[in-house]
Amino acid sequence: MSAHTSRSRVLRIPALTRVEGETALHLRIDDGTVSEARLDIYEPPRFFEAFLRGRAHTEPPDLTSRICGICPVAYQMSACRAIEDACGIVVDGQLAALRRLLYCGEWIESQTLHIHMLHAPDFLGHDDVIGMSRTHLTHVERGLRLKQSGNAIVETLGGRAIHPVNVRLGGFHRVPARAELRPLAERLRAALDDAWDTVRWVAGFDFPDAECNADLLALAEVGTYAIESGVPTVLPHDRTLPVRSFPVAEFSRHVVEEQVPHSTALHSRLDGRPHLTGSLARYAVSGHLLSPTALEAAREAGLSDPPLLAGAAGSERGEVCRNPYRSILVRAVEVLYAVEEALRIIDAYEPPALSHLEVPARAGAGHGATEAPRGLLHHRYALDVEGRVVDASIIPPTAQNQGVIEDDLRRLVQGSLDRGEAPEAELTRLCERAVRNHDPCISCSAHFLELDIEQIPGTG
Repeated sequence: MSAHTSRSRVLRIPALTRVEGETALHLRIDDGTVSEARLDIYEPPRFFEAFLRGRAHTEPPDLTSRICGICPVAYQMSACRAIEDACGIVVDGQLAALRRLLYCGEWIESQTLHIHMLHAPDFLGHDDVIGMSRTHLTHVERGLRLKQSGNAIVETLGGRAIHPVNVRLGGFHRVPARAELRPLAERLRAALDDAWDTVRWVAGFDFPDAECNADLLALAEVGTYAIESGVPTVLPHDRTLPVRSFPVAEFSRHVVEEQVPHSTALHSRLDGRPHLTGSLARYAVSGHLLSPTALEAAREAGLSDPPLLAGAAGSERGEVCRNPYRSILVRAVEVLYAVEEALRIIDAYEPPALSHLEVPARAGAGHGATEAPRGLLHHRYALDVEGRVVDASIIPPTAQNQGVIEDDLRRLVQGSLDRGEAPEAELTRLCERAVRNHDPCISCSAHFLELDIEQIPGTG
């Protein structure tokens, strides 16, 4: 706080309301203008990249899954792809299908958690899901059923629902028999109705007008909605610029991290510009590759038809949804898609002859990128001739999105000030809601807890 501050207050919001991790928000207002909006992430650094050094090349999938209890599969899959890339191994066929099925389970449980437990209370005027359950119990119960369906997939393929232990380089320690997947299929067929009902429910929410003024970054995969693989593809905010893509191996050349004084998490920029990854970016880049059922749900929910990009310059741009408040709609559509995709994989499943491919160690560097529920997650590992990790880089989606979140907060608060709506309680509510639009995982990137407003004399 500066010594000449005329009004300086700290508002404490218990136990971050409805985001994962610990952070504070600092707003500075000079003569009615928001001159600074910072996410002060103070959660202790995780040091995963440092303690991966010297480990055997077989260890990153299990170790990095501990980064997050909500999306451990994302870390396992990205780590596997990066190490396998370094060792020259490509996993395909039914083993690749099982990986996609496992990832669908994580999408279902993670996106459902955010929709029903964390984000929906904002639209329905409740402080938390406990309060919401008093007036919307059937919706909360539906969310729990959907989440349990996702958990069941992860538990069946991963050995347990949190921090799966059955994943390994080249595939799995053990693959299921067809009969083991039948109970999942029965459960998922019932979950389809719940997923449809969720889309229709969310479509009835009131969405404030807003627009994200950033480039959108997501993976694109030929012929399918990208989840566990793909090519990084950029949809520029400037409509005069072409859509572009680059190899996963060049990710760290385009997405550059930097340390900022107020955060234990690094900030990222895409070719020098702020960028957004996550559901809005995925829908813009690959929405045209959703299943017919998911596209029907998106139209029924009021989402514009996604553009036909195919990652090529000059392709038809169509309407791109850039409203962060409507990200909950896209997440609901993605849950429906993941349920349907899981059923498709189970119906076509034939147990592979081997549970995994051997991945012998060799010197080299490898890259892996997948679409975590919150957005694109990139891993890079360098190995020595004995397969020991000599360098590691992990760029999670929340770290990439922090700059955009801060920009959203700055514009939101400025608009509230311009309209004369500046009570602290209202600003706190608006700011927390804006942060939750992006479903940040603060722990992955290093609880939204404190709002600190510094007002300079003359601001009233």
